[in-house]
Amino acid sequence: MKMGILACGPMAETFARTLIQMEEAECYAVASRSLSRAEAFAREYGFTKAYGSYEALCEDPEVELVYIATPHSCHYENMELCIRHKKPVLCEKAFTINAGEARKIMELAEQEQVFVAEAIWTRYMSSRQMIREVVDSGIIGKVSVLTANLSYPISGKERIMRPELAGGALLDIGVYGLNFALMHFGTDIERVESSVRMTDTGVDAMESITLFFKDGRMAVLTHDIYSRSDRKGIFYGEKGYIVVENINNPRSIAVYDTEDRLLKQMDVPEQISGYEYEVRECIEAIRAGVMESSSMPLSDSVRVMEIMDRLRKQWGMVYPREIL
Repeated sequence: MKMGILACGPMAETFARTLIQMEEAECYAVASRSLSRAEAFAREYGFTKAYGSYEALCEDPEVELVYIATPHSCHYENMELCIRHKKPVLCEKAFTINAGEARKIMELAEQEQVFVAEAIWTRYMSSRQMIREVVDSGIIGKVSVLTANLSYPISGKERIMRPELAGGALLDIGVYGLNFALMHFGTDIERVESSVRMTDTGVDAMESITLFFKDGRMAVLTHDIYSRSDRKGIFYGEKGYIVVENINNPRSIAVYDTEDRLLKQMDVPEQISGYEYEVRECIEAIRAGVMESSSMPLSDSVRVMEIMDRLRKQWGMVYPREIL
């Protein structure tokens, strides 16, 4: 399938390196607001076409799937452009800046009958099913609590610190913690509680989020932009606990009993980068005439945005373009 990429940043580079190693995908077109940058990217990664505008790429009849690697503050307008040109879309997380935008994209995709999916890569990885099977096996008995953390020292990045770019920890890395909890505990949430520390620029820097589920289970999530955490996800049960190494790209799953003895350990299979799973699923869905991903349906993208909206409301955090 002929792939198009919007933007030429680090994520796009990793994505391109992944495509090169996939038989199912062809590095066809790349676009940037700077034609020279797009041309340099195309030369380096072997793309056939380079465009100096996103509009030009969308007008190319050969493009079969567009990967959007722009900042999340641009996702809504970029997805709208692709959908109106009938181009299937795989858009980076966070899907949009709020649930209202996400719902509009879902409605537009349905109206235009165009495939759209959020590229939250952990949803598509083989590790997701591996984790589910271990938890559901009953090896640690009934699971009551899940904890997950994800923090990186990224406060020096402009897109993180600027409210007008929908910055902050939540939409950039908190989205992984939320997805980890929802993937394994479901979406039937009773209430959400949180605490936050804001930056001087007005975005969230550190947060602790507790999701209370109607079945009595609880998920506790922490994220921040100043430190490097261990990135672990842990399930606690009656007979022990399960440790997932790196919720952002799981590498192994270990099971311990109540005496902290290792009962079982599984390594996640080798992968190109992790991006290949979402690409394959999108290609298969498009070829089958399906309008959304089974691993990350648009209703789930909307649900995640609704939770993040609720959290930002608790914090009194509003992005400039939301003020009308």
